[in-house]
Amino acid sequence: MITQIIPKRILLANIPTPIQKISFEGKTFFMKRDDFTGIETSGNKIRKLEYLLYQAKKEKAGYVFTCGGEQSNHARATAFASASLGMKSRLFLWGKNSDNADGNLFLDKVLGCEFRFLSKNEFGNANKIMAEEKLILEKKGEKVFVIPEGGSSPLGIWGYIHAIEEMQAQNIFKKCNAIITASGSGGTTAGLLVGALLFKSDLKIFAVNVLYPKDEIKNKILSLAEQTIKEFRLPVKLDEKRLEILDGYSKEGYKHITNDKLSLIKKFARSTGIILDPAYTGKAFKAYYDNFLSARTPKTLFIHTGGLYGVFSKRKKYLLNYDE
Repeated sequence: MITQIIPKRILLANIPTPIQKISFEGKTFFMKRDDFTGIETSGNKIRKLEYLLYQAKKEKAGYVFTCGGEQSNHARATAFASASLGMKSRLFLWGKNSDNADGNLFLDKVLGCEFRFLSKNEFGNANKIMAEEKLILEKKGEKVFVIPEGGSSPLGIWGYIHAIEEMQAQNIFKKCNAIITASGSGGTTAGLLVGALLFKSDLKIFAVNVLYPKDEIKNKILSLAEQTIKEFRLPVKLDEKRLEILDGYSKEGYKHITNDKLSLIKKFARSTGIILDPAYTGKAFKAYYDNFLSARTPKTLFIHTGGLYGVFSKRKKYLLNYDE
């Protein structure tokens, strides 16, 4: 039975999140509002953290380490969720410290997180750096639980394996036969892919790569999915044809966004009252707009993975050409 396979989790997210029917430019489509999972913990990351932080508490960790960009949604969600459970956070962030912090970094500082800021090259070795600092703290008697970038581990991706079951209960797959989401570290996409197989849903999963090149993120997603199937002995076989990477929507780089995307984000916000962020959902929606909104009622479900606080770090760009 599937219920005997599923690992335990601690309830942190406000789920199930709603699925809304959205009207935009004369077209209608469906959006899964995973930006509604919380306030301080808003976004897709908290689904993964339910499983990861259950394990951290089980191991009696006093510290949680994780990594990301200085505007990392995952780092912010990890810090707030950890604090709610009585654990300290140390964040290993790709970027620079700032006395005038904004967005996610501002919230991390309000919470009193410990930081280590990394160069882009150093960030490539973030797991090694976290492991080294874990050993230092453990020699002092601390217990440390390390969460990889984006919470993307075989345990973490259960958040989105479970999300497939949640969406099945919402009957959305009678209207949609595919899902599209932004993909940074690949965990959300890998979870959706495995979940579709495990819960026997004939879905295609589209991923918009916002951080890593197309081939690299595809390999990350498939490798993570395979690891999860193997580790939890899931009765499924990975089908690579169920995954497609929509490439070319982050040529400007993970920390940047082009003016044409910003124009679309602002037009969408003014039409629907829904804000998209510059690192993930704004880029994913441009891919959705180009590839699926040509149909009057697209059959691909758009997952809004959050990222609201990242908007504030780009407020000057959002306010350029205010009246356009």
